[in-house]
Amino acid sequence: MSGPLSGIVVLDMSRVLAGPWAGQMLADLGARVIKIEHPGRGDDTRGWGPPWLAGDLEEGREEVERVAAYYLCANRGKQSLAVDIASEKGQALIRQLAQGADIVLENFKVGGLAKYGLDYASLHALNPRLIGCSITGFGQDGPYAHRAGYDFMIQAMGGLMSVGGEPDGMPMKTGVAITDVTTGLYATIGVLAALHERERTGLGRHVDVALLDVQVATLANQSLNALVSGRSPQRHGNAHPNIVPYQAFACADGHLVLTVGNDSQFARLADLFGHPEWAEDPAYATNAARVGNRDQLVPLIQAIFRTRKRDEWLAELETRGIPAGPINTISEVFDDPQVRHRGMRRLLKRGNLEVPQVSNPLRFDGEPATSDVAPPNLGQDSDTILAEMGLTADDIAKLRREGVVR
Repeated sequence: MSGPLSGIVVLDMSRVLAGPWAGQMLADLGARVIKIEHPGRGDDTRGWGPPWLAGDLEEGREEVERVAAYYLCANRGKQSLAVDIASEKGQALIRQLAQGADIVLENFKVGGLAKYGLDYASLHALNPRLIGCSITGFGQDGPYAHRAGYDFMIQAMGGLMSVGGEPDGMPMKTGVAITDVTTGLYATIGVLAALHERERTGLGRHVDVALLDVQVATLANQSLNALVSGRSPQRHGNAHPNIVPYQAFACADGHLVLTVGNDSQFARLADLFGHPEWAEDPAYATNAARVGNRDQLVPLIQAIFRTRKRDEWLAELETRGIPAGPINTISEVFDDPQVRHRGMRRLLKRGNLEVPQVSNPLRFDGEPATSDVAPPNLGQDSDTILAEMGLTADDIAKLRREGVVR
């Protein structure tokens, strides 16, 4: 079944995570995504291991290659064209491709592509329908525009780390490069909006997405907590700044997360604990009261949870419709019955190797929107793409000898 973006051609000139995440999303939605990589080293993340997946990644190849798991997480569904854009012949190839493309993604430093004549303004002049998306740390303008941006640094500068970690401990980043991932999603939204607009105007436009902007925007309730109160939110560890009880608790043999989202759920919890009077107590009856009296209420809840094993509590909470869950390891996540049922773990064939993947969470009419094409080897599609552009076998062989393509 063809995807919603069938017929759309994307040049993915990005590396690492935010841009490739957007490119993978577009590929899952049915676009043809051509990943432009340096012929010598390819995407930086190809070498970001261990762990590695090693084996015969392509039919007919005798040598064994290895590729980092990091690279595999964001490059499904793409073709790889390895071309040196620092060379004039390489630049000419990109210009030719751009004339037939719909979208170009890139995450070079501001002005980095202009010296090659491959910036959006130059490519748009060749193809007015082309949509460009530039992903940078700080955006196309402003006092920090020239700086490189990395997820960890942006989590710090953008306030996320200030609300992560224990109250008396060091501020903590998330365990996933979440700013990169959300930036990739915002980039996808931007280009899809531009595609829709192009149906009306016939013209593409440039989408400017900055990691810092995205991090600030996704502070969500915490940013409004600060703007409304005039005070910066403090770290609460695994507790919630606006909801109580909404945090992790220790049981007799492990931990669980309790997420009581309204007063009726709290009343059921109080009844389960043998303290129905809590639901009538002015100190605990409403969420606002519970937030104000968390220092008294949370220790009472914690003491009760310690009296029984985690799974016993989870069964009781489930029976009463009180939201709670175990703190799973990632291996446990993929063994979870619901995760297995939804098919979130997939295996894609590449030669004789099975490449593990995590499914796209989008579904259309019940069908998952996940490409069945494994992440490509470096330059594995170069010959095919160049031949489609009209180059002969001799032309391609010459470019390869000159180091322009791989």
